[in-house]
Amino acid sequence: MPKITPFLWFDNKAGQAARFYTSIFKGSKTLDIARYGKGSPGKPGSVMTVRFRILGQEFTALNGGPVFKITPAVSFVVHCKTQREVDYYWRRLAAGGKEVQCGWLEDRYGVSWQIVPDVLIRLLTGTDRAKAERVTTAMMKMVKLDIKGLRRAALKA
Repeated sequence: MPKITPFLWFDNKAGQAARFYTSIFKGSKTLDIARYGKGSPGKPGSVMTVRFRILGQEFTALNGGPVFKITPAVSFVVHCKTQREVDYYWRRLAAGGKEVQCGWLEDRYGVSWQIVPDVLIRLLTGTDRAKAERVTTAMMKMVKLDIKGLRRAALKA
C-alpha cells in the first residue's frame, strides 16, 4: 500500500473519471469500488469511491457532491521519454478538456496534468543559465511541449 494516495473529489463522475484514466495509461486497473448504502449522503447503490492504479500510483476518486472543486493548484506530471509519448498522453488527456500552456492541460473532469519530456529537466538544470533561459523562453511560447523546439532553443547562442 502506498504511503500517500491522491484523493480526487468529483461531484458525481468518479467512476467515469477512473475508467477514463485507466484506459489511457497502460497496465492500469480499477482496484475496487465502494458504493453508498442506505442512510448515507449518496443514492444507495451509487458509486461512492473508486480506487485505481495508474503507472504504479494508487488514486481514489470520490463522488462527494458539489461542495468542493478540483483546481489547477494541484496537477499530475507525466514524465515522457519521447515526443511520441508526449503526443499520446497529450491527445488522450486533453480530449474533451482544455489545453493550457507550457505542457499543462485540464482534462474533461477538471484535473490538471503536465505532460513533460524528460529532456526538459536536463535542459533547464545545470550551470549554463543562458541555455536554461532560452529553453524557458521557448517553453513559455508552447502549449504542448515540443522536444525538437526545446533542443533548438538550447543550442542557440
